[in-house]
Amino acid sequence: MAPGTDEAAADVPEAPRAEADARPDDRRHPWRAFRTWRHRRPFGAGLALAFGGAEILLTQRASVSVILAAGADSLAGYVLPIMMIVCGLLVVVNPGQRLFYSIIGVLASLATWVTSNLGGFFIGMLFGLIGSTLVFGWVPDRPRRSWRRKSRPA
Repeated sequence: MAPGTDEAAADVPEAPRAEADARPDDRRHPWRAFRTWRHRRPFGAGLALAFGGAEILLTQRASVSVILAAGADSLAGYVLPIMMIVCGLLVVVNPGQRLFYSIIGVLASLATWVTSNLGGFFIGMLFGLIGSTLVFGWVPDRPRRSWRRKSRPA
């Protein structure tokens, strides 16, 4: 055989793998990669905020021509739930700006009480408020403190 063929390369032992390569690759386990991505952000809270906006949006029954003829009051009934959905998705994608998005989400959720069938019959408004407050209270992962037991002075 010629020295440059595949069989000649098969006789050479492989170099030892590094520790990082010994772990299972995240590309082979997409659910594991998704789980680690999800745990680094307020995923459930953002989905609750977006779900609240979607529920409010689904309770609106007017066509676009009626909204444009009725004026800004009817338009706000559609704009506020869309803002809630966008804020919920942006919280998941960009958790660094979570405080701003949560404040906008709370204000939009409370404003739907007046503009959108009592906040989507309370359900959408409550989901929006709960999701926004959970986003506001979420903090990024920090290393755990080592709790030391202090000895009492005698």
